[in-house]
Amino acid sequence: MNGASIMQDRDLGIYKPAESTTSRHLPCSHELCLGSGCTNPKQPCPYNIEYFSENTTSSGLLIEDSLHFYSREGHVPVNASVIIGCGRKQSGDYLDGIAPDGLLGLGMADISVPSFLARAGLVRNSFSMCFKEDNSGRIFFGDQGVSNQQSTPFVPLYGKLQTYAVNVDKSCIGHKCLVGTSFEALVDSGTSFTSLPLDVYKAVTVEFDKQMNASRVPYEDSTLKYCYSASPLEMPDVPTITLTFAANKSFQAVNPILPFNDKQGALAGFCLAILPSSEPIGIIAQNFLVGYHVVFDRENMKLGWYRSECRDVDNSTTVPLGPSQHNSPEDPLPSNEQQTSPAVTPAVAGTAPPSSATTNLQKLLASSYPLLLLTMSTVFFIS
Repeated sequence: MNGASIMQDRDLGIYKPAESTTSRHLPCSHELCLGSGCTNPKQPCPYNIEYFSENTTSSGLLIEDSLHFYSREGHVPVNASVIIGCGRKQSGDYLDGIAPDGLLGLGMADISVPSFLARAGLVRNSFSMCFKEDNSGRIFFGDQGVSNQQSTPFVPLYGKLQTYAVNVDKSCIGHKCLVGTSFEALVDSGTSFTSLPLDVYKAVTVEFDKQMNASRVPYEDSTLKYCYSASPLEMPDVPTITLTFAANKSFQAVNPILPFNDKQGALAGFCLAILPSSEPIGIIAQNFLVGYHVVFDRENMKLGWYRSECRDVDNSTTVPLGPSQHNSPEDPLPSNEQQTSPAVTPAVAGTAPPSSATTNLQKLLASSYPLLLLTMSTVFFIS
């Protein structure tokens, strides 16, 4: 389904600061205002961000407002003050309808939602995500997972612990672990398909193809190259794909393939849903995270995971109701400047392979700290 269809099929919740009783401009004097367009400390703080997706940008003003959450025990309401971006001008994938309800900033930077919640003392400095095979999922702020989960530490990129990056020791197809397939990877739920550095991609796909007992077929309009025939009556066995980490930890993708149908809507085949990257860093994307509860433990600087059907976990704690942050608002944006086009794209959206330019890798790292949260329809849970 393309972005335009998504926008037609959904009741979008466009964020309008003028209609929020708790919104106010973030002034240029604020410590989290990094805008270069400030001329005096009292003016509204501008933002301008470029994303890894080609020609995709967003600019506008930063707004401080309250998000409304619910604790998982008793669904007690919790209010939290956060900074969000209200887009005035978008380009690139925005205009194709990507993320029409907005983008949730979950990075390590001080301006992200988990950072605000932890600094306010509402939750532990951690959050988790869980994706089901029906494309639904949950996010739990403050969740540090379970005692028997597997984990691996976050590693620095360019000398800094600035994003959710991990070291992969080996890549395994079936029971065969491949030599020379170690790599660093970003864990990014905003990316559709997992991508591997080119040499690792070649080794993995060649071995996967060797172990597949099915005919290769082309798949139109796809960047996925390893596609195979199938039918509703005959689905060939698919080799497992497992990433191994230090201390004998492992992560097996539950469903690393993407099925496709014929013109009558019946299963016609499937593709290995992995892309090549010309960068030395891979991306563990949403398609590999499906079927797992994934924990981003920023307090202990490690990634945790365990198999899950994405039900509520037990032993959660209730968070007290937070006080309201503001009284009456200014009118942050004139009505003719309110956001009406699609909101912000994920850091690496869609299925396009990453560019080979080194500067694009820097953009990817920068966009790991998304500034924008324009969604109004999602229900979040706090541990």
